[in-house]
Amino acid sequence: MAQFKRIHLIVLDSVGIGEAPDAAKFDDFGVDTLGHIARERGGLNMPNMAKLGLSNIREIQGIPKADKPLAYYTKMQEASSGKDTMTGHWEIMGLRIDTPFRVFPDGFPEELISRIEKKTGRKVIGNKPASGTEIIDELGEEHMKTGALIIYTSADSVLQIAAHEEVVPLKELYEICEYCREITLEDPYMLGRIIARPFVGEPGRFTRTANRHDYALKPFGQTTMNALKDAGYDVIALGKISDIYDGEGVTKAVRTLSNMDGMDKLAATMDESFTGLSFINLVDFDALYGHRRNPQGYGQALEEYDARLPEVFAKLTEDDLLIITADHGNDPTYRGTDHTREYVPLLVYSPRFREGGRELPLRKTFADIGATVADNFGVTMPAHGTSFLTELK
Repeated sequence: MAQFKRIHLIVLDSVGIGEAPDAAKFDDFGVDTLGHIARERGGLNMPNMAKLGLSNIREIQGIPKADKPLAYYTKMQEASSGKDTMTGHWEIMGLRIDTPFRVFPDGFPEELISRIEKKTGRKVIGNKPASGTEIIDELGEEHMKTGALIIYTSADSVLQIAAHEEVVPLKELYEICEYCREITLEDPYMLGRIIARPFVGEPGRFTRTANRHDYALKPFGQTTMNALKDAGYDVIALGKISDIYDGEGVTKAVRTLSNMDGMDKLAATMDESFTGLSFINLVDFDALYGHRRNPQGYGQALEEYDARLPEVFAKLTEDDLLIITADHGNDPTYRGTDHTREYVPLLVYSPRFREGGRELPLRKTFADIGATVADNFGVTMPAHGTSFLTELK
């Protein structure tokens, strides 16, 4: 089959499709993001994902199996030893992460906190795992009175700094985050991300602004995105994709404010003339509903996303390939607030598939996507992954 001119990759952040074989190693038992959301809602209404073949991967309550699925479908198992956003995305683009990024469930060591205080001249408050909205409600007033930095973490490998834009100007907040990035690149910290979390408003009415900025680690090796960029192809990163790869292999970065804004930006990108990859992460599933253990909100967000798919389908030509997947699970019915170790769905569609799709073999690594993209464009293959391009008839 002739190569596709454009590949559009949609990552549904945290939309897992059932417990992975090694889930117990991650303290995850019986987890099932899609299945449990569907159960909690008495079924999911996702007719467009149904047409592609979502329930053909495995049946999801409310989503009928397609007699003639439009897409090639299967599920993928993560090979890397983490269940976070960066690990999942890096693996999708051809890497394998064998040393997990470090997490700090009890807060950061005193040595790190004192270095930050000494460098910035500001005290640190918080220093615990917390929901970003809850910690600014709890400590925002004290921060406004004292100028202390609100530092917190989560179940992910992340150090987040929240500050009111009128107390710590954005430029200063970003400089503090850059310093934190420098001193946590290696062991004993090896943090996946530093995140600036600015907010505005008055006590009791604080709101986070869109001036969030992520400071990631550079990927530990060459990704398919690097190979595409080096060969002169376009790599358009929408949403937090550019931050996840620290800008590596990106030719154009497009910020998004929400899932729906992301779908708007994807539609606009598809109207542009380019040759290469468009790559979007829809983060609301994870950030707003998965970690907050809100299966009803999660289900509604899935249905809202599904309702936007006809717009995407209408813009696809025979030179386009659409790949829909996820980066890990985050079962909103499970204990705690952490991601869950799950299989992820893989749906691969093009209007070129006259006979529709069929089941692909189970993928043993997310890197098969990166390998397929590289294979399509004839660029250097990633170190991991097996292309399924020739299986698409």
